[in-house]
This record gives sequence, structure tokens and C-alpha cells, in this order.
Amino acid sequence: MRVFRDATATARTMGVAVGAAVTSYIRSAPGTYIWLAALFVTAVAMHHMSPEFEAEFLRQRSTNIHELSRNPVRVLISSAFWIDGGGWLSYAVLYTVFHASAERGLGTRRWLAVAALSHALATLVSEGVLALAVHHGAAPRSAVNTLDVGVSYALAGVVAVLTYRVPAPWRYGYLLVVLAVYGTPLITGRTFTDLGHFTAVLIGLACYPLTRGAAHRPRERVRKSPPP
Repeated sequence: MRVFRDATATARTMGVAVGAAVTSYIRSAPGTYIWLAALFVTAVAMHHMSPEFEAEFLRQRSTNIHELSRNPVRVLISSAFWIDGGGWLSYAVLYTVFHASAERGLGTRRWLAVAALSHALATLVSEGVLALAVHHGAAPRSAVNTLDVGVSYALAGVVAVLTYRVPAPWRYGYLLVVLAVYGTPLITGRTFTDLGHFTAVLIGLACYPLTRGAAHRPRERVRKSPPP
């Protein structure tokens, strides 16, 4: 009986320790997990929509050519809070691995700047190229209303900026993998989303100035001199 009580107490202590560690990690990257919580709410909302209503609902919040020409700021913001395909749990893993790591390393403001720049600029570049393709007849007119929501451009930019957080010589291997993962679809598929993802990677790499001096250092304790 005593062995059982000791084992229970040990398990409870370990559970408390794990819970404290998880809570501490989440608090160290508040922006990441607030965003992830918002995505959870919208993902649940989408599960209660009919397929027809969902398609029209997301199209109105999409960063397609039509919506960008009407209200670019609104759709650039709203599109970052909806997931088009893929499960929320997969994003929870990706956010924990990449976004949380970047926020912890760069600080919330710099991480958010990288994510926002990657999301907005990659969207404008990819949709701008698509608009040119439509104008010259290389893409159908219906492409102006294409569905384009999600957080993948922001994620690609953050994945790229983490290159500068990886110590050498592993940094160069990491960079090659990132370029291969996002560059191969651009060569083989050549869709506007492939262009957007690769553009986001380049934007993330261009955010190197935001990484300088961003390392988190433990606070030094100031020792007071004893009174004379």
C-alpha cells in the first residue's frame, strides 16, 4: 500500500512539473499561442458550416485579387485567422516548433514583424503576379476570385528567419533544407501559392537585421556593495 502511495505521489509530482514546464513555455511565447487559440476557435466554427457556406465565407476573407482591390487591409488581417485545409493539430505542432522558437529567440515584437511582413508582402507579390497573368491571358478570369486564406506564408517567413538562430555549421544545412522544401514546388508546380511561399522565405531571410542583438540573455544580478 505504501509503495502504491509513493508511486502515486511521484506521478503527481511529475505531472505538476510537466504542467509547470508547459505553462512556462506557453508564457514565453504569448503571441504564438494567442494566435493558435484564435485559429482553434475559427477551425471549430468552420466545422459547423456547410461546404457551400464555408467556401463563400472564406472567399470573402480571402486575399484574392478581387478582395484585395476592395479592402486590402481587412482581408490581409482576416485571412491570417482561418485555415484552408489541414487540421488544427498539425498547425499546433508547427507553431510550437517554429513560431514559438522564433518568438522566444527574437522577442514578440520582432517575431510578429517577421510574420506580418512575410504574410503581407508574399501575398501582394503572388497575387500581383497572378493579376498580370490574368491581364495577359495566361490565367483565367475566374482566378481573381480564387480562395487564398491561411497562415502558411507567415510560417514560411518565420521558418526562414530561424536560419540565423541555428549555430554554424548546422545553419547552412538548415538553410539548404528550407530552400529545397519551398523551392522545389516552385520549380515543379509553379502556382501562385508556390511563388508566395518562396517569396515569404526570401522575406524571412531578408529580416536578418531584426535578429541582431535579439538573443535572450539571463538577467544579471546586480550585487550591491556592502555599506561602509
